[in-house]
Amino acid sequence: MKIHEYQAKQILNKFDVQIPQGEVTDSASIARDIAEKIGPKVVLKAQIHAGGRGKGGGIKLVGTPEEAEKIAQEMIGMTLVTHQTGPEGKLVKRILVEEALDIARELYIGIVIDRAKEAPVVMASSEGGVEIEKVAAEIPELIFKEYVNPAFGFLPFQARSLAFKLGLEGDSFKQGVKFIMRLYEAFKSTDASLAEINPLLVTEQGNVFALDAKMNFDDNALLRHPDIKEMRDLDEEDPLEAEASKFNLNYIKLDGNVGCMVNGAGLAMATMDIIMHSGGMPANFLDVGGGVSEEAVKNAFRILVSDKDVKAALINIFGGIVRCDLVANGIVKAAKELSLDIPMVVRLEGTNAEQGKKILEGSGLSFFPAETMKEAAEKVVPLAKQ
Repeated sequence: MKIHEYQAKQILNKFDVQIPQGEVTDSASIARDIAEKIGPKVVLKAQIHAGGRGKGGGIKLVGTPEEAEKIAQEMIGMTLVTHQTGPEGKLVKRILVEEALDIARELYIGIVIDRAKEAPVVMASSEGGVEIEKVAAEIPELIFKEYVNPAFGFLPFQARSLAFKLGLEGDSFKQGVKFIMRLYEAFKSTDASLAEINPLLVTEQGNVFALDAKMNFDDNALLRHPDIKEMRDLDEEDPLEAEASKFNLNYIKLDGNVGCMVNGAGLAMATMDIIMHSGGMPANFLDVGGGVSEEAVKNAFRILVSDKDVKAALINIFGGIVRCDLVANGIVKAAKELSLDIPMVVRLEGTNAEQGKKILEGSGLSFFPAETMKEAAEKVVPLAKQ
């Protein structure tokens, strides 16, 4: 789950990570009030789930409360387009009004889970304020890493090592070490999958601040963090992905025209691969999982075909925990209720597959049965093109 910058900073503040003074608002007049309180110079920052806001006009430095109100009026309600939003952009509903700090250096600190190493890794770079992916590709020697042994945690000497490699000195060095230690504590305590500070700001006075902040969280751990779960902004998510999450379904939007309903992530990958191998392109995939109910299957199918790009659907179910007859009943109910007019190729294999096939045959609806994945893909691709 992703959250906004201002929300990430609220969390970091609880762990004594130093952040600039600021408040969030959806009102231009309140933006002026905030600027009067913490200004006179402030930075207005559009709050969307995407990077590259500065280049898109989503971050503005202003010198007076009056200017803050004027720029806020223009920014709130604008569609902000960045390299991460795509050409459709994202609607700005709120802005963060933050004190403007003088900048001596811009650094980078990030924490992620390295799945190959099976451990968190704390990364630092002297090249802050730019896309870290670009730094990694062009000058990887400027990215420094410290892996965290889960048995011992992140140790002070590792934070000191990173602060030294960043070139911090004196009081800035001490602040930097504390900053990195506290950031890791926030990462660990909230079950985050990402904590990124870009840039990590060093002021002319040598103070260290999180000028920007990005945090993502493990969805499976949100039950332990109801306060963080409340921070979810459905307006920032794909509407169909948000709808699928209500029924504990996993939906991913893609760029093709073949809708895919499967049970299991591995089967989803294989299904998309064979569609592409057959000359097609998946429009999405929806994983109904293993413990799905008939009602959930019906909702899954409704969500799947709600995508306007879907011209044909491939239902590829391997019955293990989930029964094929249950899936078939859900598909038939959805098809009848929604009066679907797109072609549907169905492959059922495993538990109660024969019963499922009989349900589809006796439904009075037009399905295209397939015995193998290869046959299913070869049927659905030309149907989608038609």
